[in-house]
Formats: sequence, C-alpha cells, structure tokens
Amino acid sequence: MPSDSPFVPRADARPDDAPWPSVLWPVPQGSILAVRGVQLTLATEADAPELFDALDHDAVWVHVKGRPASPAGWVTALNAAPAIGRTPWTVRLDGAVVGTTSYLEVSPGDARLEIGFTTYTPSAWGTIVNPACKLLLMQWAFEAAGMGRVQLKTDIRNARSQTAIAKLGAQFEGVLRRYQRRGDDTMRDTVLFSVLADEWPAVERRLEARVVECRSLGAPHLA
Repeated sequence: MPSDSPFVPRADARPDDAPWPSVLWPVPQGSILAVRGVQLTLATEADAPELFDALDHDAVWVHVKGRPASPAGWVTALNAAPAIGRTPWTVRLDGAVVGTTSYLEVSPGDARLEIGFTTYTPSAWGTIVNPACKLLLMQWAFEAAGMGRVQLKTDIRNARSQTAIAKLGAQFEGVLRRYQRRGDDTMRDTVLFSVLADEWPAVERRLEARVVECRSLGAPHLA
C-alpha cells in the first residue's frame, strides 16, 4: 500500500561536479587481464567446448537464463553477444576454464558499464575466482577505460550472489521491481549495486587484500 508520507526529493550529492572526460571503448582485441592465477581473455569461438564442459551444471543456471545446450550453442551465444551490447570474457584459473563474465549495459557517453552475466563452475564458487575477476574488470573499467560508474545486478532470489557483491564493497542502491524476465518466464525483482570512481581506490584495496589472502592460504579457496 502506498505510504501517506509526502515524498521528499533527493538532493544532488555532487553539486560541484566537473565535466567527465571521454572514455576508452571498446575493449582492445587481444586484451589479457590476470592476477595470481586467474586470467581473463576476450571470449572466442575456440573457447566454446571448454565453456560448455565447465558450465554444464544445473546449479549454474538457476538464476541465469540462456543456458547453451552444446558447444555449438556457446558459439551461437558468443557470436550474438556484440549485437546485444555484451562483451564476454573467458575466465581461467591456473590455465583451466572455470567460467565466463561480461561487460554489458555499456554507455560510453555516460562513462558507465555493468559487470554481469557471470557464471562459474560450482567448484569455483567461494574461491579466489570471483574477487579476482571483479578486481580485474573494475581495474580496467576505472583505470584504463576511465569509467565513472560500474554497476552490478542480481536476482533477488540469489542470496549467495547478493552477499558476494556486497563483500566486494559495492554499494546497495535498491531493488528494481518486476525488472526482467527469468528463464522460466516469471518476472524477476533485481537487486542493484554500484561502485563509483571516487569509491574505487578503497574497493580496490579491499579486493586486492582478499585475493592475496586467498593465495597465501596455499589454495584457491576463501574462508
């Protein structure tokens, strides 16, 4: 039921903003991002068989739609990605493919992008992989591309993902109600987080510490 309280307009948090410089986009071909055994390369058709093998688990696709049914399905999905504004990366841990993640919802003119469509093989959940990927992708977005905002979204039913995003240091911004269709055609509420350029140095230090801590334990798993 709507509240009877009057709406109070939000004030501009940055009334003295200076003009934002132009950003670098798209990601240059051949880009490789790497830290402590985790490597991201722009996804190609040649990655399709390994992506299928790594991600062909029911648990991976509970909160993500568009599951490819074969390596050929991965080729189709990767080839279709640019047309829908998605830049997919293949994620490797110590040389083995363990998942994929993407830049999407990119608006170079507004100096912002989203990190999403992220799927990892179950054995990589709760390990160095996710914090390392977010560190690398946000480093490139803020420091190489010059973005002012990176956002992350997840299904409200995916408590594990919400917790993981919050641990990165991203700020919770709210819930987008009935925002998009799930794979089963139910309508999803979407939880929205973001990191701004001025927040990035603190988030970067936090992510770097998590990645170092993980590898210092002698195994890829975080507590």
